[in-house]
This record gives sequence, C-alpha cells and structure tokens, in this order.
Amino acid sequence: MTNNFVNGVLKGDPLSIARVITMIENNHEKAIPIIKTLHRHTGKAHIIGITGVMGSGKSSLIYELAKKYREKNKKIGIIAIDPTSPFSGGALLGDRIRMMNLADDENVFIRSMGTRGMLGGLTSAVYDTINILDAAGKDIIMVETVGVGQAEVDIVKIADTTLVVLVPGLGDSIQTIKAGIMEIGDIFVVNKADRPGVEQTIAELKTMLDLTRIVTERETPIITTIARERKGIDELINEIEKHKKYLKKNNMFEEKRRKRYETELVEIIKRKLTSLIFDETNLKEKIQSLTDQILKKEIDPHTAAEEILTRVIK
Repeated sequence: MTNNFVNGVLKGDPLSIARVITMIENNHEKAIPIIKTLHRHTGKAHIIGITGVMGSGKSSLIYELAKKYREKNKKIGIIAIDPTSPFSGGALLGDRIRMMNLADDENVFIRSMGTRGMLGGLTSAVYDTINILDAAGKDIIMVETVGVGQAEVDIVKIADTTLVVLVPGLGDSIQTIKAGIMEIGDIFVVNKADRPGVEQTIAELKTMLDLTRIVTERETPIITTIARERKGIDELINEIEKHKKYLKKNNMFEEKRRKRYETELVEIIKRKLTSLIFDETNLKEKIQSLTDQILKKEIDPHTAAEEILTRVIK
C-alpha cells in the first residue's frame, strides 16, 4: 500500500496526491511511512508564500500567476489556507472553488486546507503537503494564508519568497499592518491598481518599508497589478525570479530551507507530544484530576503541567 502511494505521488498522479494529503489531515498513521519515503525526493520546488489583507484579490492573483507559469510549462501546486468551521472542522471554502478554471489541468494541483483552530494562518499539515507536492514534481508551490494578522508571519518560515498583497481604498489598511508583516515581505504587490488612491498607497508603503527595512543590498520591490486584467503579472513573475536568484547568489536559499526544516521538526515534535498526552486514557484521567485540584487551589497550572510532562517523558 505504501509503495503504491509513493509511486503514485512521484508520478504526479492527482488522486494519489489527494489521498495522501487527506490521510495527513486526518492524522492517519499510514501516511507517516509515505512521508518518510518521499522526503529524499523533495527540495526542488520554489515555494511562494502569499499573504495580504482580506479583499486584496489574492486568489485572483494566484490564478493569474498559475496561468502564466503554465505558459512557461511549469508544474504548479496551490495550497489555499481557508477559515475552518468550529463545528464541522472542515474548510469553509472548498477545493478548486476559487480557481475552477485550473482544475482540469493535470499539471496544476489545488488544495484548500482548514486552519483547524490554529492561531496562525498555517495548518499543521501544510508542511507535509508542501513536501508531497514537491516530491510530485511541482516546480512552483504557492501557499495562500487566511489574512494578514500578526500570526501570518509564520509564512516566512516555509516560503522561499513571500508576497504581501495590498489594495488601494481600504482606509488605513497599511497603517494597521503590524511591523512583523512588513518585515517578512520579499515583494509587495498593490493589486486592483485601477482603483483610486493607488499612488497614495504606494507612497505610504514606501514610507513604512523605509522605517522597517533591514539594510541590505536588495531594495524591496513594489509591484502594481490588476489581476483580473492580467496586468503586472509578467513583472511580478520577473521579480519572483530575481528574488530566487538573489537568494542563491548570496547563499541564503539553503539557509531558508534549513529554517523551514527546523520549524517543521519542532511542529512534528509538538504534534506527537500533544497526541501522546491527549490520546492516552490514563493521562486524560490524570488531567481531569489535576484540573479539579487547580480549581480547588491545591495546585497551580504550571506545577500540574510539569507533573504531566514528567510522567510522559518517563
């Protein structure tokens, strides 16, 4: 069974890819040997993180980028991180709904993933999904996050190139973006640039970038686009490629990958420890008992947590 899935993914079979990702999302143990085997086949894809304010047209931008990359014969993977229903646990926005016209292309794989209650814009399964798409031979993997909150800075931990998408006419949207978001952007995109106020938006963005920029030889580019009219897409792809070359020239590409693997390793450890703690029946009973003691002020939460961790480690 494992070999069948591995071979299917390596051949780029959409059904095999989809099934393995579903197993990962459902925490199915059978997915682990598959992921382990696929790891040696990863590391070739260019991972592009895309974050931005709600209503900035990120999905339209991704759609046009994907079409343009396909014209260049690039194989594409798209991961759309969608809000998750607290009741059903499933993504509110289904696979392929926003980019339906790409669905029939066998060299484009689109997957929406719920945040599953995480504070950030990235689901815990996103790391494995990136690796699957990478092993499947995708040249470009685009990861779109939910919004542009402080937690979305996590995108920089997985992306080689991070795009921050803004749009004119959203009031004080630039001022409300926290410094952390400004610092993660490798390329800033002002989409819907046919709207009034585009010049003001660019001027404000330049001012904020001057305040937050770390001094480097590379100046952060600002690209204007009108995604629905395919305007500015060529320029954006050109800047993405220039950034990739910049990373490789300055030996930063491998360092970015190293940080991603470090983050992935920590996430796996957290997930396995959490599973170990909460899936163990005896520990569940112990947690309930300690909770009662905390309520009665017989013990504090920190001491209780240390007691649980000591028990797990032993």
